[in-house]
Amino acid sequence: MKKDFYINLQAEEQDQLAACEKTAGHYTLYRTICFFALIFAFAAAYDGLSIAGIMGVLLLVLFGWLIRQHNHIKKQIRFFQNALAVTADYLSHFDKTWQDLPDKGEDLCKASRPQDVDLHIFGKASLYQYLCCARTALGRKELARALNIMPPPPADILKHQEAAAELIGRQRLCVELLALSRQLPAGHDTVPLLKEITTDRQQDISHTLQRTSWILPILTLCSIILAAADLLSWQLPGLLVLLQFTIAMIFQQQNHAILTPLLALNQELHAYQTLFIRLRETNFTSTVLTRLAADLSQNGAPALQKLARLTDHVNLCRNLFFYVLGNALFLWDCHCAARFARWQDDAAQNLPDWLQEWAEMELYLSLAMVGHTREQYCFPQILRGDPQLKATTLAALLLDETKAVPNDTTLASETRIITGSNMSGKTTYMRTLASSLVLAYAGAPVCAKAFACTPMHIFTSIQVHDDQSQGISTFYAELLRIKQMVDFSQKELPMFICIDEIFKGTNSADRIIGAREAISRLTQPYAITLVSTHDFELCDLQSPNNIPVTNYHFAEYYEENKIKFDYKIKNGRCQTTNAQYLLKMAGIL
Repeated sequence: MKKDFYINLQAEEQDQLAACEKTAGHYTLYRTICFFALIFAFAAAYDGLSIAGIMGVLLLVLFGWLIRQHNHIKKQIRFFQNALAVTADYLSHFDKTWQDLPDKGEDLCKASRPQDVDLHIFGKASLYQYLCCARTALGRKELARALNIMPPPPADILKHQEAAAELIGRQRLCVELLALSRQLPAGHDTVPLLKEITTDRQQDISHTLQRTSWILPILTLCSIILAAADLLSWQLPGLLVLLQFTIAMIFQQQNHAILTPLLALNQELHAYQTLFIRLRETNFTSTVLTRLAADLSQNGAPALQKLARLTDHVNLCRNLFFYVLGNALFLWDCHCAARFARWQDDAAQNLPDWLQEWAEMELYLSLAMVGHTREQYCFPQILRGDPQLKATTLAALLLDETKAVPNDTTLASETRIITGSNMSGKTTYMRTLASSLVLAYAGAPVCAKAFACTPMHIFTSIQVHDDQSQGISTFYAELLRIKQMVDFSQKELPMFICIDEIFKGTNSADRIIGAREAISRLTQPYAITLVSTHDFELCDLQSPNNIPVTNYHFAEYYEENKIKFDYKIKNGRCQTTNAQYLLKMAGIL
């Protein structure tokens, strides 16, 4: 089972984390011992013991190496901590705890698109919350754009399917990439990064200053070496050091303005650099992932590696001692500003594309979530021609896989009147079909053995509420929804329509008259229309044209005075009701 894979992976990551933490403890001890030995060695050298000076230099080199190795182990610890968090997120999809994941996508829900609420595309316990692996704001928007009620070109769907299919078969790689991306803050917005790095420079370093920043440090170092060898007076090196520090102070404000963006971006740049390098080490087979990885690794990784290294060098100047020494000996700020200017000229214009490509990768990682966490799934087949939807053992993604009841469905250009008692599964059935279309359009798998559909525009009227601020009643709100469907139908484009308990906000006489007329208008050769109702009068509707109008239902049964449901759709109209039984259960009758 797929859950067992993540349980075993979690145990493996915990063991690796424990081993790294143990190794880090050893390095802490070694550094402490080496530091004190270093102090004693230089103290002995100061007292005249020449061999101690040599030992002190060797211990200093060893201390630097230990610091570097310790920092490497710390990075591994952070990685395994992030990997454990990612694995825990995957495991949450095998029970309802995924509904507690923080990114629900509520800010991406569009008020003008009621399908977002009707089909639980965004918000708590939504398709977005189940799928989302994106760490960046761009990645979140890519996923939101993919979860659309309007069908994209079939070529885009197939491209997404190809990428998601490969990632489904590479669970470890997905966990690793997501763990590396956790170095970025949640919802990381790349707009400030792009603004800071790609904005046209208002100040630049002159070529004269760039040449001076190379010539003066070389002259200074040469003079120091000659002075140390008693071949030159120390007065000249002193004057050169003073001159360099004076130049650094004169251009300090200009250099600070140029380098300020890098001071706040160190962690982000290192995160992207690490991700791009990891992609460089991966051999993909699908066309889209191969293209993304090649561009990010061959172009993005080296460029960001240079920039990340530069940010490390800029951040060294936060230490006052290094700031004075670096600028006095090497004109450090001038060098860094010149390097940043060259990087902007060479690579800054490509940075938006690289960040967008990583956002696309986050989309594919999210689309693969269904295949990673569901035992039964398939990629939809995209058909051509008149509206069609064919599904074998289709279940709802948002329900527990062990409890969801699948249904087989074959739909063509038709209208279905669905009846059934309360809680029998009518609304869930329609939501499952429509939300599976949303997944299909995104290029994600659906929870079925087989699924095929033609691209259709999705329209729904399920969760309809009044709006007191606008003076709109529930009935009028539903009327506006159905009017939108009727208006769109005049374009004669493929439509998939779901209407739950049509015109439930008005009296039965008006409801039946209005429903008959609305259903008649929506019964078209380019539409699949599903309408659930408790009004059996609608079961006798006749087709206004040659498009079939058929009846289906969900039923209940009773065992030991308890009401039960099988949640299976059946032919014909419903013959039973359960409202009186539910009223008795509630103690009202």
